[in-house]
Parts: sequence; C-alpha cells; structure tokens
Amino acid sequence: MNNSTQLTNVVLVHGGFVDGSGWQGVYDALKADGFHVAVAQNPTFSLAGDVAATHQVIESMTGPVVLVGHSYGGAVITEAGTHENVAALAYITAFAPDKDESVATLIANPAPGAPVPPILPPVNGFLALDRDKFADSFAGDLPRAQAEFMADSQVPWGLDALNGAVSQPAWRSKPAWYLIAGDDRMIPPAAQRAMAERIGATTVEAPGASHSVYVSQPTATADLIKQAARG
Repeated sequence: MNNSTQLTNVVLVHGGFVDGSGWQGVYDALKADGFHVAVAQNPTFSLAGDVAATHQVIESMTGPVVLVGHSYGGAVITEAGTHENVAALAYITAFAPDKDESVATLIANPAPGAPVPPILPPVNGFLALDRDKFADSFAGDLPRAQAEFMADSQVPWGLDALNGAVSQPAWRSKPAWYLIAGDDRMIPPAAQRAMAERIGATTVEAPGASHSVYVSQPTATADLIKQAARG
C-alpha cells in the first residue's frame, strides 16, 4: 500500500481498568494529520460484548480501518479484527492471543522475577487494581496526580473479559504492528517481544515507557498507527 492509498480511518480500543478517554492525545495527533478517528467505549464485561461493541464502531466508519488495541484491547482487536473492514492491526503494549487463548492464559505463568500486576481478588465477578500500587505498575511515567486519578476512576474489568478466549485470531490474516513499552510493569517487555514476534508484527520499542505509553507518549503511539495506515 503506497501513500496515495493510505488508510485514513482508525478505531482505538482501550484495555481493562480504563476507558477510552486516555486515547485523547493519540486522537489529537491523528486528527491533526487528517485521519478519521473513532474511540470504542467498551464495557469490558466480556470479550464477546467488547467485540460486538467494537464491530459497531468499525461499521460506523466508511471504508477500511486500522484497528488499534491497548493491553486487554489487544485481545479485543485479535477477535474483532477479522471483520471485513479491518485492513491492519496495531497493538500498543497489548495482549495478542492465539486461537483458544485468553488474557488469563497468557498471564498464567509469569517468568521468574517478572513484575506481577497488583490485581485484587474479584468482587462480584469484577477485577480492580490495588489503588496504592496502580501508579507504579500501570502509569509509572505519568505525573503522580494523573496516575492517582486513573487509579480512582478505574473501570471494573469482568472475569468474562479476562477469560474470554479468541476463536479466530485476526493477525493470522491481517498485517500487524506492535509498540513495545520498555518499562512496562503490567505486561513484561519480554512477553511483549515474544507476542510481537509470534504474530509477525512490525515492531517499535519505546524505551522507558510504562504500560500507559499511549497516554505518556501519544506521538510515538500515533507514529506506529500511521505506519500501519501506510502499510
């Protein structure tokens, strides 16, 4: 795909514990370059529900899209990305499951010494991160006040989302890009590199970036999405 046929539609899919508002910096950067951008506001109750919600956003756009997912949003785009209007996938420090895998299976056996996300025991079928550990694990490169706001505005993450298994991974039939966050304490960088390699993604690394790289480094995130749009 050359620049004259560059994709101009982008759909942004957030992960667990947060909502779509964190994409604003990326949204602004893409809009400034002439992209049409939509943000999926997924309820994160179940993978199936989030895929359905994402399909609704994809279908609101005219023409092919770049489908972008952060964190758990990577599982969503892996399942939702088989939609005929999706032309490319962009993973932002995101899970990239294979067939029959879920986020739960991907995090089941952390490597020795790897940081373990401070997920609290489920309450009524939903998960949350320990508020006092949220900043260091999820948003270590953001101003403390901003990280504390994110901790206090967490979206409950459903066990059915965590355990939702992919049926047909889109990356097997669609080209993929991957932004690795070099200092991620939610998804270890080594795990990100392994997933990116497994899916055959074109990979860029943001040194020192936290799991919130899409918030802290919106330009680097938008640049990867633009690469995907150019193909």
